[in-house]
Amino acid sequence: MKFKGVANRCRVWLNGHFLGAHEGMFGGPYFEVGGVLQKGGNELLVLLDSIPQVYCGGWPATANEAWKHTVAVNCVYGWHYAKIPSLGIWQDVVLEERPAAGLENAFVATKTLDGEMRLSVGLRTEPGMSGQVRLHVEPYNFEGGSRSYEWSFKNRSGDVALDFKIDSPRLWYPNGMGEQCLYQATADLVADGRVVDREKVVFGVRTVEMKPLPDGPKEDKYNWTFVINGKPMFVKGAGWCTMDALLDFSRDRYSRFLTVARDQHIQMLRAWGGGLPETDEFYSLCDELGIMVMQEWPTAWNSHQTQPYEMLEETVVRNTLRLRNHPSLVMWGAGNESEDPYGKAIDMMGKAGIELDGTRPFHRGEAWGGSRHNYNCWWDNLHLNHNLNMVADFWGEFGIPSLPVKEHVERYLDGEPYRWPADKAGNFAHHTPIFGTNGELERLEQYSGYFMPDSTLECMVLGSQLAQVEGVRHTLERARTRWPYCTGALYYKLNDNYPGLSWSSVDYYGGIKPLHYFVKRSFAPIAPVLLFDRTNMTSQDVSFPLYLLDDNDSLRGRNVKVEVSVYNQRLQCVYDSVFSVVPADKVEYVGKVSLNSEQTDAVMLYYKADVKDETGRILARNWYFSNYETKPGCLLEAKKCRLEYMQEGNTVVLKNKDSVPAIGVTLEVPRHASSVMFSDNYIWLDAKEEMRIEMNSQEQVKVKGWNIDMINN
Repeated sequence: MKFKGVANRCRVWLNGHFLGAHEGMFGGPYFEVGGVLQKGGNELLVLLDSIPQVYCGGWPATANEAWKHTVAVNCVYGWHYAKIPSLGIWQDVVLEERPAAGLENAFVATKTLDGEMRLSVGLRTEPGMSGQVRLHVEPYNFEGGSRSYEWSFKNRSGDVALDFKIDSPRLWYPNGMGEQCLYQATADLVADGRVVDREKVVFGVRTVEMKPLPDGPKEDKYNWTFVINGKPMFVKGAGWCTMDALLDFSRDRYSRFLTVARDQHIQMLRAWGGGLPETDEFYSLCDELGIMVMQEWPTAWNSHQTQPYEMLEETVVRNTLRLRNHPSLVMWGAGNESEDPYGKAIDMMGKAGIELDGTRPFHRGEAWGGSRHNYNCWWDNLHLNHNLNMVADFWGEFGIPSLPVKEHVERYLDGEPYRWPADKAGNFAHHTPIFGTNGELERLEQYSGYFMPDSTLECMVLGSQLAQVEGVRHTLERARTRWPYCTGALYYKLNDNYPGLSWSSVDYYGGIKPLHYFVKRSFAPIAPVLLFDRTNMTSQDVSFPLYLLDDNDSLRGRNVKVEVSVYNQRLQCVYDSVFSVVPADKVEYVGKVSLNSEQTDAVMLYYKADVKDETGRILARNWYFSNYETKPGCLLEAKKCRLEYMQEGNTVVLKNKDSVPAIGVTLEVPRHASSVMFSDNYIWLDAKEEMRIEMNSQEQVKVKGWNIDMINN
């Protein structure tokens, strides 16, 4: 009998027979029950201990520090987000027949990209037994031929390594780099011509290496360049939080968040040490969608020094064996933000990664060895300019929180009227980090106030969401332009486990914030990028470097143009220039966009950059805004334009009928924010431009915008 997950301490009886006790959330206990099972029915009794309350001082008064002395999802213990410690049988309980002879823990590893492979499997046999291990390999998600292999054994048990070759293999690539081809392997243990045991695994053919930065290996630096299938890459990604405080891990919920991640061009999620060794459903979807995973063990802030070693070891061993076939898993990590990521427990994690896997790297802690986390914007109240200028070898975490979509804020307000200042004992305040007890409301007022007045809930939501856009997208773009001296950026974060003010780009209920669509442009395989060093340049002489980013070298050697236009709040074009470039690399410096003090003497400035091919076709667009601090709400006071739209099923056609651009064109489906997704949103439409937007719904869409005067449909 296998318990795949019980939170957190339990005792188990079967038919009145005490089987044993167990603590630790991520696998176990396992019991031999052959002598206890009865024909006709059995009674299983699981007694759960309550979660202890422990407070050691030095943490927020909301925190229950019991997680530091066990192994569990720790982000639900009140130090952040939610105070609902997990309790219950949260994964399947299964009965498995265990024959005297059998196979265990089959693992298929890639040796070379030419298809040289290795099957590692535990072989359990009876004395004197002889037979064969037969392997059948076939495509799992694509059309193609299959092949079978066979090895004979005699009087042998233990772990065996069996080599085989896949001819002309189809490789597994991250999102945006190629296909996500998967194979299925069926391993049979055969004795006397009869199959006595069988194991099936799904795997991909792919390799992971870590290379140093261009200045070579350093004793105090991790090798931060990810090389996937022999190709060095800038990793575009986000943090991944445990999806639900109440452990609703349905495939539909996973599919919503991970599909949004793929659409955002995300290539890696960091399943961070505040959460869990993720579920099989999560990893299967990541395999299919091409989303790499940095999987951390459930430790944080030096908790590896207080968590029971044997409990951690059981978690690491069981989950390494469970997850190691997934090609999406590209790195093991020891945990989150431990200033001292050393010692017996960390060594055990690294050793397990080598001995039980050996095909992917181990990272002893995040941030460490050149990677950085930074929250000076928010916890230290710094101006947004700070995030516009941050640099790192690799970004493991950074960000700014924002409110969910308005529909979902109203959902958790549950009838509580919005007012500002908010009631610190009310629902609004409770649904903030640390439950409104650590200055979160004042910070929200600061960052939202850069953009909008606090007069209405809609203003507060939009202001906070735009602060998040500014605090994240510029850091991501600066990081991309620094390749290969910066090798990746994982903003914090894609999702959250509880509704409220959060760092996520998709709120708890699945509502997509503006950040998603702006990051989608920042992370696009082809992207024009203007690097800003400040948010307000009113009446200043300024110059911005202009870059063309091309992840897959699709523009190399071609004659392309980057067109840049800048408008003031009257939508007068104060700058318009065309840059010609023949890209030779993934990051191409195009030139300077320079504005004088007369051109920047504006309440608002709006910037648009288009990449066009030889025929004039737009390949990519990016757009920006600045000077918004001059007056709260001025972002929405630009000269109005007329927009027309028509909806046919799940297609919306937008037409700008005016001679000025339409800015911040926003599509919504009221009452469906948790499920709707658009191919683009928060859109810039040039004068007279028409655009088609696809959506995953046929419900009636609502269209609005930052400078829209009239909408007809």
